[in-house]
Amino acid sequence: MSVPAERRSSDDRVERRRPRGRFAARYVADPKHGPLPALLLVLTIVTGLVDAASILALGRVFVANMTGNVVFIGFALAGAPGFSVAGSVSALIGFVIGALGGGAVIARMAAHRGRLLRDTAVAELVLFAVAVVIAVVAEPMGGSARVGVAFVLAVALGLQNTSVRRLGVPDLTTTVLTMTITGIAADIKRSSYSVALRRALSVVCMFAGAVVGALLVLNVNVQTPLAIAAGLAAIVAIGAAAASRRPAVWHDAS
Repeated sequence: MSVPAERRSSDDRVERRRPRGRFAARYVADPKHGPLPALLLVLTIVTGLVDAASILALGRVFVANMTGNVVFIGFALAGAPGFSVAGSVSALIGFVIGALGGGAVIARMAAHRGRLLRDTAVAELVLFAVAVVIAVVAEPMGGSARVGVAFVLAVALGLQNTSVRRLGVPDLTTTVLTMTITGIAADIKRSSYSVALRRALSVVCMFAGAVVGALLVLNVNVQTPLAIAAGLAAIVAIGAAAASRRPAVWHDAS
């Protein structure tokens, strides 16, 4: 018996949607990583927001990318205008302290990836809130206030880097895109659709966070993108906590 053309057309549309559905499911119910990929994409947006605020309002300081900070310190020492040794060094020290704190969190929560991400996001929420308070109290911010805000933000991103490294979700470092973009280009003929799309989404999320952060810094104030970053950290914390309530295979860090 022949199938009506209308039904065949409907079935074809369903089939074309299924791969997208399966891929979307991997971000919310991945057997290996659970909701971690989706939550880490949110943290990637956070990084774009925070780096936009730090570079545009805190004196050309990276708080998430220490490679850039080391280069900026070199520029400042060479006498290049517009670069702050104090700000970059403060961010570098804060990042190291945050990484040390991340190590302590990992030592306590290493066996449960959901709780590790939850605690990391809660700590980031607090640190972002502290940065907002400093920025509000010190407005307009002088040199010492900018250095203080950069330090606090770098502590948060150092903690994030350490925890994300432990979570071990491929192609989602949340702060550095160099290897992600390298993978997109180098593996273009070998990587699967899901891997390529995950890498692309990481780039898009960072870009989106940077654009929104820059627009807010330039047209509103530096506090607003930092407040949004705090709100996104809260969403990640709530999501990780909710996903950790019931036993799941992805919880196991091993």
